[in-house]
Amino acid sequence: MKQEESATCLDETRTMSSIFERYLTVWVGLCIVVGIVIGKFAPGLAKSLDGMAISVGGAPVVSIPIAICLFFMMYPIMVKIDFASVVKAGKSGKPVMLTLFINWAIKPFTMYGISLLFLGFLFKGMIGEDAMDLVKMPFGLDLPVGAEHGAGTVVLQDGIKMLEIPLWRSYFAGCILLGIAPCTAMVLVWGYLAKGNDGLTLVMVAINSLAMLVLYGLLGGYLLGVGQLPIPWQALLLSVAIYVALPLVAGYFSRRWIIASKGEVWFKEKFLQVLTPVTITALLLTLVLLFSFKGEVILQNPLTILWISIPLFLQTVLIFALGYVMAKILGLSYDNAAPAAMIGASNHFEVAIATATMLFGLSSGASLATVVGVLIEVPLMLMLVRFCNRTKLWFAK
Repeated sequence: MKQEESATCLDETRTMSSIFERYLTVWVGLCIVVGIVIGKFAPGLAKSLDGMAISVGGAPVVSIPIAICLFFMMYPIMVKIDFASVVKAGKSGKPVMLTLFINWAIKPFTMYGISLLFLGFLFKGMIGEDAMDLVKMPFGLDLPVGAEHGAGTVVLQDGIKMLEIPLWRSYFAGCILLGIAPCTAMVLVWGYLAKGNDGLTLVMVAINSLAMLVLYGLLGGYLLGVGQLPIPWQALLLSVAIYVALPLVAGYFSRRWIIASKGEVWFKEKFLQVLTPVTITALLLTLVLLFSFKGEVILQNPLTILWISIPLFLQTVLIFALGYVMAKILGLSYDNAAPAAMIGASNHFEVAIATATMLFGLSSGASLATVVGVLIEVPLMLMLVRFCNRTKLWFAK
């Protein structure tokens, strides 16, 4: 009896232990302000950083600063994954199958439909019927100036061939990239705060990370093509390799090596504690870069953030509600239902940001849309955490 009381007391006191986690919304807001200020008073800085890229066929493909930031965002998450647990995931078949179904069969298509409705119809006039955006040409594609590709037209900008596409379609592309990226990072925090099953959450993170290796590029290419956007297949596959596979492989082998040499206790109590703020710090640096380049656009049209936020907000609430209700119907316990619903509702914005930057450019509307995803996700997911904690009695023990 005493042990049960002690466990309950410990469970009720779950909080964000890191100052980075506790005030993440504040840090995101500060980075937005810093980025906009830099973009206003030092507009050449972000362009110089974006120029530091790996090029293929003369076209910039991988932004080196973004790639470095993304690796340090992803590695601390991947190194926590115990792949032996993935093998045993069959014991928790229902929640795992539920999150896979929501993440890959439902979420990408609801995001496509909701964002198309709002950005392509309801808000199109507010964004600007004739507003255009310049995005990167898919590398390997060499079309003459004036040629059409999807919904874009090839133009020459500062001596470089670019695609000119409607601005709303660029925002739309960023939403698509968010919709096909189930969360594998911050969901560990959301599940913890909702007093969910931490072990199951980690298993679902591992399985979704492996699923992303195959499905992210396939769904991304398909939905971008349906949306009449450029389909840079090589860049999509390269982004999965760099931003998911590389930190996954590095995490797997370094975990094995560290545990073998230092022991599992040292790994969990020392090594992981050092890594705790690394992911969020790298994310915040990426946000400064992105907003510094889009600062002038935001100042000229501050309502842009609102137009993008509304479909993202509705998508998050819809997917969470769908996952939560289906978990109830399937008879899951609360500690399994909460993380299963949250992993679908939240987005893997780290990979979405990097992919949008690689595919369309640091200054594109698509990159801005993925950053807006970060801005609204933190307070919204905290709201859903509170909702879960208040409704846990809906589920059988």
